[in-house]
Amino acid sequence: MNREELNDLKKNLWNVADELRANTGLKASAYSTPVLGLIFLKFADAKYAEYEEEINKEFEALKGGRREKKIEEIAIEKCGFYLPEHSRYTYLLNLSEEENIATKIKEAMEGIEQYSPEFIDVLPKDSYHDLSTEDNNKILNRLLRNFNDIPTDTEHDIFGEVYEYFLGEFALAEGQGGGEFYTPRSVVRYMVEVLQPTEGKILDPACGSGGMFVQTAHYAQEHKQNNGGTPLNLRAYGVERTGETVKLAKMNLFLNNIRGEITEANSYYADPYNSVGNFDYVLANPPFNVDNVELDLVKDQERFNTYGVPQTKGKKPKVPNANYLWINQFATALNKNGRAALVMANSASDAGHSEKEIRKALIEDGIVSQMVALPSNMFSTVTLPATLWFFDRNKKNEILFIDARNIFTQVDRALRKLSNEQIKNLAIINRLYEGDSDSFFALIKEYEEARDNGETEEVKKYFQKQIDWLLERFPDGKYEDVIGLCKVASLESEDGIIDQDYSLNPGRYVGVVIEDDGLTAEQFKEELFGLNVEFKQLNEEAKELEKQIEENLDSLVIAYEKA
Repeated sequence: MNREELNDLKKNLWNVADELRANTGLKASAYSTPVLGLIFLKFADAKYAEYEEEINKEFEALKGGRREKKIEEIAIEKCGFYLPEHSRYTYLLNLSEEENIATKIKEAMEGIEQYSPEFIDVLPKDSYHDLSTEDNNKILNRLLRNFNDIPTDTEHDIFGEVYEYFLGEFALAEGQGGGEFYTPRSVVRYMVEVLQPTEGKILDPACGSGGMFVQTAHYAQEHKQNNGGTPLNLRAYGVERTGETVKLAKMNLFLNNIRGEITEANSYYADPYNSVGNFDYVLANPPFNVDNVELDLVKDQERFNTYGVPQTKGKKPKVPNANYLWINQFATALNKNGRAALVMANSASDAGHSEKEIRKALIEDGIVSQMVALPSNMFSTVTLPATLWFFDRNKKNEILFIDARNIFTQVDRALRKLSNEQIKNLAIINRLYEGDSDSFFALIKEYEEARDNGETEEVKKYFQKQIDWLLERFPDGKYEDVIGLCKVASLESEDGIIDQDYSLNPGRYVGVVIEDDGLTAEQFKEELFGLNVEFKQLNEEAKELEKQIEENLDSLVIAYEKA
């Protein structure tokens, strides 16, 4: 299955699932849970089927002997879980519409819980009775049959991709509430490409449905396979305040075979993993500009006060908003080699008062490694422009600034994303900055092969455009500052960070491109004077027209009055 076929599959599956809105009147928040639950069952069945022959073979071999084991014990050892017959997707698929399918799905979920206690109160069970009192069986039967089309014999992570795709579509359908549990895949992929995670402990203190973990694991697994490495050794630790979203995150980790824990808690007041200095990676897209966080409950926490606690002045100081609490959490959670990436509102880059003092302390500590200004309209539920902050404990005492506000692909009138090539092109800037020219030339070669193998002229031109974009900016395959795109700034350099009053706004550093119009200074002066004269003439003509229109209207009014 190629990428185009996979995309078509995801769209077709979504169209079927989305009919629930038309047929039942449910909101996205109500029908997302049962739909994702069925995808979970399909994946569990497919995964179990991979080990089934091996499980049964060992069960029969040990049967009747001193080493005899229950089949569920063998299954858990080999597969990680056991599926009783009534929990198999094929069993549900073969149910007739005369049977109570909602009850059968509930029993299937309970069958999984029986042998995997960690899923108790995680899997959806009762929501299948709420779809429709009249057409419940018909709707569920159709969903089961359509989700059965998800292929199992493919190298693609079909289930993970379909699951993540559905999460994104539910976020779009639900609006603000849905966006709380989903960060656009292209943004997360770019963050991960810059961070280059391999193995270790990763924290997301605002984990939503776990998308940061999924993309991190995919990147780490892919690069281990490419380098002939050992099996993935990455463990995820997530904190999420909404119970239903915690369940989605746990199912998402399971779907993508990621070890880890998801804890339901409020990250402002609870630190369930004792985060200070404890993590190799931290990634998150925390909520922006949250107010009403209680100062007394955060000011004495080491993770928040190491660089200073954001607070207003006066007799009753309070936290102005939680942005710098999140920023502090990220910085303090890293171990001595740790790296972090977070999405933050643009306003935090230049915030004043106590927040400026925290920013100054972070910069002078050398932990801030990179700042990237994102295009607007990248998030389905937030129109505020955002910036990516990157931290690195291996200090360089300088910061790479990238202005990516004009690099995007328009999805529709209101939404933008980063294409695969745009992600690679932006991430390669970081590689070059780190002195990795080999990756740059490998990317050029990848684009050349894609161009040469392109089936249409349009495809060939597209990849040639990517090659040109890279070579025009970095012709020698080495990092250099590019006006309007990227710049490395240190504290005390000319126009450096101190001169910019400790701002972390990339636009202040990279500058803007002034297009060369080919005119000499004298020619420009003449053209400017000419335009000025023309502008004055047009103004005079406008005044005459305005006078004429006024006179004509007066004439009409007088004529009507006489009539």
